[in-house]
Amino acid sequence: MPSWDERFRAGEYPQDPDPDPLLERAVDAFPGGRALDVATGTGRNAVFLAGEGYRVDALDQSRAGLEITRENARERGVADRLELVQTDVPSHAFPESRYAVITISFYRALDRLADITAALEPGGYLFVQHHLRTTDAVERGPSTDRYRFAANELLRACLDLTVLHYDERTERRDGRRGATVRVLARNSTGQRQSYPEIPSP
Repeated sequence: MPSWDERFRAGEYPQDPDPDPLLERAVDAFPGGRALDVATGTGRNAVFLAGEGYRVDALDQSRAGLEITRENARERGVADRLELVQTDVPSHAFPESRYAVITISFYRALDRLADITAALEPGGYLFVQHHLRTTDAVERGPSTDRYRFAANELLRACLDLTVLHYDERTERRDGRRGATVRVLARNSTGQRQSYPEIPSP
């Protein structure tokens, strides 16, 4: 099986992917501060958040992915806002209460999710999107269910936070059909809270 470095260098994954529309619509509601992009890949979220004014720690095990992220950030004039960290997410030491925003796109970090959410500041936001297990014919994502989320699995994992948006759906991205899940949640508690106004699509 090719390594992630080989996959990124071969162009198997989009070299300059757009962030998810939900993240784009919600970003104005996020507090200022530092952001973390877990398993950044080629910088889908990290470069976007840097463009929105955040100082971003972008984590990935792939040097090739981080090099592409750096180039994408350089082209947009935001390379000085990115801290690229080559690390293995399963063993990474996440600091507590450091980040205003944490994003994870297309990486199944369930085993580390408690540590990742502990890295949120009070009132900080978590955005996660990933592939779902499905009976439908799909062309995107892992070839087996091992690295996909089951129905409601991500939702249950986020119930210590205030879930502001959750969906499971079939979508077409980069010309291929896939089944995906998204969650947007805030590090807040209480039966009576303020809720952000997020524009509809």
